[in-house]
Amino acid sequence: MAEVNYIKHLNAVFGQFSKDSRLNPTHISLYLAFFQIWNYNRFRDSFHVNRDDIMKLSKIGSKSTYHRCTKELHHYKYLIYEPSHNPFKGSIIKMLIFGTTSGQAVDLGVPNQGQALVPSNKHIQTLENSYKLPKPKNEIEVLDFFKKENWPELEAQKFYNHYQAIGWKVGGKIKMENWHASAKNWMLKSEEMKTEKEVSQNQDNLHTVRNKNYNQPL
Repeated sequence: MAEVNYIKHLNAVFGQFSKDSRLNPTHISLYLAFFQIWNYNRFRDSFHVNRDDIMKLSKIGSKSTYHRCTKELHHYKYLIYEPSHNPFKGSIIKMLIFGTTSGQAVDLGVPNQGQALVPSNKHIQTLENSYKLPKPKNEIEVLDFFKKENWPELEAQKFYNHYQAIGWKVGGKIKMENWHASAKNWMLKSEEMKTEKEVSQNQDNLHTVRNKNYNQPL
């Protein structure tokens, strides 16, 4: 085990961010907030966090966004999140290590808490392989994925036909790296379009279409 190298860790994790199409700026801002608190705690194996402090540090204004992105960082294996339902005791975060010869940083002033070690090169390789899904095997795989996400079969067919026609390239130019992420983006855009359409219809209903005849007597 070796003490975490601040620069190597950040260089490695930013390199990982650049290749991970699942992430958005909110994920990165949240991760850096956790990293800062981790640094304040001298890179302990685990540390407690206060949601309000992290939201303020990461500039996240929505609690639901905070919880969703934290769970996704956990799922994507950038950290380990152990939520607490006790208002007087914060949740626990365990940061996974990048760019060192050891899988876990060491606070020399704190005894090892027994967290398993993961060689960083093996961990990074696992992450890289986890999101390299350039295209689905067939249409059935897309249908199953959309069904799992509770989306209709018609939307799955639209997604498959669209990207099948342009050779599974984002914007028709860049080779797709993760069709799961692209499918979720497709779902988000469909939701946004649906919401915009409903708002537009409601606005139209507020406008009168009847022309008043001012020649009529009161």
